[in-house]
Amino acid sequence: MFDLRQLRYFVAVAEELSFTRAALRLHLSQPPLSQQIQSLEQDLGVRLLERTKRSVALTEPGRVFLEQARQILAKVDEARSQVMAAAAGYSGQLRLAYTVSVSFHPALPQALLRFGQIAPNVRLQLSEMYTEPQFAALLARQIDVGFVRDEPLHAQDVRSLRLSVIDREPLLLALPVGHPLASRSSLRLAEVAGDAFVSQPRELAATLYDRLVELATRAGFRPEIIQHAQQINGLLALVAAGLGLALVPASMRAVRLAGVCYVPLEDPGAFLLLAVACRADDHSPALQQFLATVAETAVAPGL
Repeated sequence: MFDLRQLRYFVAVAEELSFTRAALRLHLSQPPLSQQIQSLEQDLGVRLLERTKRSVALTEPGRVFLEQARQILAKVDEARSQVMAAAAGYSGQLRLAYTVSVSFHPALPQALLRFGQIAPNVRLQLSEMYTEPQFAALLARQIDVGFVRDEPLHAQDVRSLRLSVIDREPLLLALPVGHPLASRSSLRLAEVAGDAFVSQPRELAATLYDRLVELATRAGFRPEIIQHAQQINGLLALVAAGLGLALVPASMRAVRLAGVCYVPLEDPGAFLLLAVACRADDHSPALQQFLATVAETAVAPGL
């Protein structure tokens, strides 16, 4: 059976219509080239070239075979390119999850934009998912990478997962514009100990809920949470309505809602982690390329 080398040799001779010029093009001597063409013709059982001392011409079977040989070689080159692209992380599939609050942080859109530019052939499958479900989905191999807001709680998960911290994003207090402290440049949480709060349900957003309780406890009070919203941006509507105050990451400033102002907190530890999580044993090229892209585009830590 003929091989790819013979196909390349034949195409060179057929295009040059000269064994001498084809040999120069292929960087080999003429006798081995002639032997390979003869072997190809014997294998096919047809004459591909008419040879005289002065000329070389394609036979009708030779013209048909030239077209097929070009197609085969083009397919081989395409396969090689695709394999090399996959090995370099420029093609394949990547299943990515992110929490809703991350969609307001520049790290996510910047990474997606840059990754789309350098790896346009990687199929991205995006989904919104809270942090703890992301860890479960990673371990179950349902997603490949996630933008998370906390570290895993269980020691086994810590060993099985790998986290790369992007930012320690400052936390702000969202207040109604008519609040007495709304014009302050910063405040301590203890100053609003008597105010009502609004929050997402803990079963959906444990990270931010627990951080509110933790910071309030350090400040000497337990927050009175009187209303819940399913999504973090939904909290702002409750704040604007005067129902309570909300603890939100600094990137939520991008949501400009009438009746809401944002005041930074001075309390130590008033930040929310932002990290990229993946399985520790996942070394797929597309994932590694994405992690490198995130590292290149990530903003400087906010703490």
